Amino acid sequence: MEKQSFWIIKPFNACFITVFACFLLLLIVSSLILRKKSEKLRTIVLVAACTVTFIGFFVYKYYLSIDHDYDLIRGEFGGFNWWGELPLHLCNINMILIPIAVLKKSRPMMCFGFFMAPLGAMLALVMPGIGFGGYSLLLPRNIGYYGTHFMIVMEGLAVVTYGFLSPRLKDIPLTILTAFLVTLAVFGINMLFRATGLYPDANYFFSVVTEGNPILDIFHKLIPVPFLFLLPVMVIMGIYMLIITIPFELAARAKEQKN
Repeated sequence: MEKQSFWIIKPFNACFITVFACFLLLLIVSSLILRKKSEKLRTIVLVAACTVTFIGFFVYKYYLSIDHDYDLIRGEFGGFNWWGELPLHLCNINMILIPIAVLKKSRPMMCFGFFMAPLGAMLALVMPGIGFGGYSLLLPRNIGYYGTHFMIVMEGLAVVTYGFLSPRLKDIPLTILTAFLVTLAVFGINMLFRATGLYPDANYFFSVVTEGNPILDIFHKLIPVPFLFLLPVMVIMGIYMLIITIPFELAARAKEQKN
């Protein structure tokens, strides 16, 4: 009974912390091994990891689509809909953008992945959707949900720990612009899905309605217009990026002065 109870995963319980520690250990060990290897090898490893995560994402969604218990748990929220399960949320989209970023050596896109992938995926992990938190990790849907999100956290961090990027203050404006353009593109997809009827409730990035998010509700009261109510969030993201970047900036300046 004790062994069975251990596998029930909730934010910050023993199972959650153990799984998180395992993924973090994987990131640390792989970073130490790859840090001094060729850029080509580091690129291959990170792109391969994102590719495996991307494939795993759709395997997980397939099992979710045939999970009758999940449909029952969701109840009034409706059953599974493929158009509503695409990798277009803030965390998922980085499975696509991070490989492109490292292959193209795009600093704005790498910065977006570094700042947004861990943030978006961690939010999903500590505030799991209906049917994921409080159930066994060994369920196919939870293996997929937690495995995908923990991998995305590590892949976002790996952009820096693998040595592709050391963010600087000058990167922040272009990173915010990238975040704006990505959000605008996803908002456009939401509008297309709604207009065509493919997915009438499309709300990726919460760019159409707040869905009861208390923070977004505040901004929506100030700016009651789809997409535009997210603009204050961009400002907050800028502050978040600034706080994270300052240590990197100070370290880089100290190194420059030393040289």
